[in-house]
Amino acid sequence: MSKKSRLKIVAGNWKMNLHSNEALELVTGISNYLENNDLPDNCQAIVCPPSPYLFLVANSISEELDNKLSVGAQNCYTKASGAYTGEISPEMIQDIGCLYVLIGHSERRKYFGESHEFLAQKVNKALEVDLIPIFCCGEPLEIREAGTHVDYVSTQLKESLFHLDVDNFNRIILAYEPVWAIGTGKTASPEQAQEMHAAIREMLATQYGKETADSVTILYGGSCKPANAEELFSQPDVDGGLIGGASLKADSFTKLIEILNEVG
Repeated sequence: MSKKSRLKIVAGNWKMNLHSNEALELVTGISNYLENNDLPDNCQAIVCPPSPYLFLVANSISEELDNKLSVGAQNCYTKASGAYTGEISPEMIQDIGCLYVLIGHSERRKYFGESHEFLAQKVNKALEVDLIPIFCCGEPLEIREAGTHVDYVSTQLKESLFHLDVDNFNRIILAYEPVWAIGTGKTASPEQAQEMHAAIREMLATQYGKETADSVTILYGGSCKPANAEELFSQPDVDGGLIGGASLKADSFTKLIEILNEVG
């Protein structure tokens, strides 16, 4: 499958930002853009609000945009229900109209100690209820500087995803986010992004075969914004972006959608 055939995505991770009125204003701006601009069938936008606003945002998107704009959660737990104060289950996320869930973001790994094994359990549970995991992987600065970043990311994938059979793996979206570029203003060069995306695709080919490797969507994340998106999105193995700061304003987020469609 060629790059043009793979699903192209601009996904916004709002992290712990915005209040309800701001969330609605943002999703309204994105919706207005999508209602007035044609997107190819293989292009989607996703927004991932903080959990208190998931239902609000999901409920505000018109049915006419079902194939263009979807909602994802930023996190989920490994159980359907129970005495897990403060957690949110994949069943709850699915019940309120979300299609996606972020799993394995470096901030979850760093601040909350989420292990490869724990992330594998999250992936399994999300797939059970037909949520689509957007699985994040990426290396910290010291690993990049040591030149062992490919092995580091390979371990993340092997330990959290490669237990899946090919049918379930084909439901996964990957997001490569160099940890040293998240929220720092630093960005991997287009060549660095392409190197890692190509390496990931090679890992997938070894594990699942070339057909699966060529069909999986791999997003780039890490200080991606309209000023650098064209070079990043033009790379042959980059299928869009998982966006942080630039996803908090409708004009910058929709500009990224426009760029992806122009170069994809």
